[in-house]
Amino acid sequence: MYFIVVRFEVKPESVAEFPEAVREFTEATRAEEGNLFFDWSKSLENDQEFILVEGFTDEGAGPHVNSDHFKKGLEAIRPHLTKTPRIISRQVDGNGWDEMGELKLD
Repeated sequence: MYFIVVRFEVKPESVAEFPEAVREFTEATRAEEGNLFFDWSKSLENDQEFILVEGFTDEGAGPHVNSDHFKKGLEAIRPHLTKTPRIISRQVDGNGWDEMGELKLD
């Protein structure tokens, strides 16, 4: 599985509209055959930071970055940014989320 986390810092005037700006990209990506998850969060410490957590099958990562909606999504995001996004992208064992053993509930 490819596990990816991207941190996007957006302009103050873009904070409210950013979720709508990425909606089409998000929906298209979630519909991809190789997508396992594609989840946006907002930082608790920095009001201008949005965090994207993505998971793709080993076979699904390549088609994702080569898709038309990926290119279109990047262009939709670009005008809202204050700086280049920061990313962690790794191939890891697994195929999705596991339970956290240290905080397991009955």
